[in-house]
Amino acid sequence: MVTDKDASRAMMYFSRLKTTIILGICLLGGVLCVPNMMSAPAPWLPWRTVHLGLDLQGGSYLLMQVDMKAVVKERLNGLLDGVRQALRNASASNPIFYRSLTADLAHHQVLLRLRDPAQLSAALRVLHPLISIDPQTRVADIEIASEPDGAVTLTLSPVALNNRATAAVQQSIEIVRRRIDATGVVDPQITREGSSRIVVQLPGIGDPDRIKQLLGKTAHMTFQLVDEQAAPGATPPPGVSFLPMQDDPKQKIAVYDRVDVDGGDLTNASAGTDQQNGQWVVNFTFNSVGARRFGDITRTHVGRRFAIVLDGKVLSAPVIREPILGGSGQISGNFTAASASDLALLLRAGALPAPLTVVEQNSIGPELGADSIRAGAIALGAGFLLVVGFMGVFYGMFGWFANLALVVNLVLMLAVMSLLQATLTLPGMAGILLTLGMAVDANILINERIREEQKNGRPPLAALEHGFQRAYRTIFDSNATTFLAHVMLFVFGSGPVRGFAVTITIGIATSLFTAWMLTRLLVSRWYIAVRPRLLPV
Repeated sequence: MVTDKDASRAMMYFSRLKTTIILGICLLGGVLCVPNMMSAPAPWLPWRTVHLGLDLQGGSYLLMQVDMKAVVKERLNGLLDGVRQALRNASASNPIFYRSLTADLAHHQVLLRLRDPAQLSAALRVLHPLISIDPQTRVADIEIASEPDGAVTLTLSPVALNNRATAAVQQSIEIVRRRIDATGVVDPQITREGSSRIVVQLPGIGDPDRIKQLLGKTAHMTFQLVDEQAAPGATPPPGVSFLPMQDDPKQKIAVYDRVDVDGGDLTNASAGTDQQNGQWVVNFTFNSVGARRFGDITRTHVGRRFAIVLDGKVLSAPVIREPILGGSGQISGNFTAASASDLALLLRAGALPAPLTVVEQNSIGPELGADSIRAGAIALGAGFLLVVGFMGVFYGMFGWFANLALVVNLVLMLAVMSLLQATLTLPGMAGILLTLGMAVDANILINERIREEQKNGRPPLAALEHGFQRAYRTIFDSNATTFLAHVMLFVFGSGPVRGFAVTITIGIATSLFTAWMLTRLLVSRWYIAVRPRLLPV
């Protein structure tokens, strides 16, 4: 049997250390909330605040589509070049010639027809190394079929194409994030939607034209040699394309399709001015692989023009005067300060694996965001007052203890969100309001349990002890299941759903602390000071 003395030891005793920790957490929560109410007094202070989402602050919403046809086309072009190189590098004593070599984009195939059908087995032997096996699915990325007349069909595997498309979308999201972060936009929301779409939310950005232009550029830079003998206007020879100049699209330059140096080997790019003429240029630096290849090309092709190609357009095509062995260079092309900075930003962020097109664009004005904040604040204030009134009327002194814990709960929620620099959205405000009800539920369970124990004839201290202990099991079980459900919402949700899940999960943690620790501390201090014969519950 639990005696009054045993109950006092179990529940009413709070050591100085435990009391200091509880009060210290509450005080720390209040301190962490301060940055949301004033600007930083010094730039070196870690001033963390809660960011307002697109629906509260206003801004821009972009829905962008990844061009999957470009992904397939790039893979087919790579396969086409691989087949050409494999046949070209065959045995010199028995060269393999072909009549035609084309890519079929509609059927994801490369079609090869040999001149001599007797060389079919030799051709299949040199083409077989082009096949690679996916380590996860164990599926070949290319299927090869042949006919006795010398026709060979190389088909891209659907599984491999799907994996490539998924990787392209993920890579696009990371590159989009790096490009937007470089512009200084605070807390952009970049998420995937469906299989090939990306949602970009830019809080506080009312005119997203510049960012839309940055995201719309693939920024795939290559360095390719110029064919000086091909005459513009005529049919380009095999392996050569006529590419337009970026400054003058009517002027075209014959450029070899072979990429000598890829822009993916760039490690840095920055805008600057040419010391000779004062024009804006972009300075770039290669990694060790790119520097070696760039040095080899410039050393073996002195006197030839070397085209710098960006997204299929020639930025410039300077003549190689001398070998460039330092791994760095300069791009000129009638840049302005803004265009040079944007190009440097794109090169630093990396090239998109496929072009992005804007499918939908919406702008939310700050007035609409202010209306949302006002409506959410009214709903939050009204809900808070109703909850406070209910607890005070139905549970008396213990109800006001619960109200005090509720205020601390709100402070702690805001403190944790500030520490994490979370984004508060309109659904997030609804989550805060729902958290108020959940926090009060815990106190209602405790108070009702204490009331039942007192009706069963237990003394005040024993009623408090049994009320807290038995209510805690129910509180913990219900909050644990709710916590897991909202963790799943955060993991699999996107946008506003994740904002709602964040506020609920934070609220559950703070509610458990205030209901079990803070309320118990308040009740224990009150009991020690008053020593009532009957509990006011």
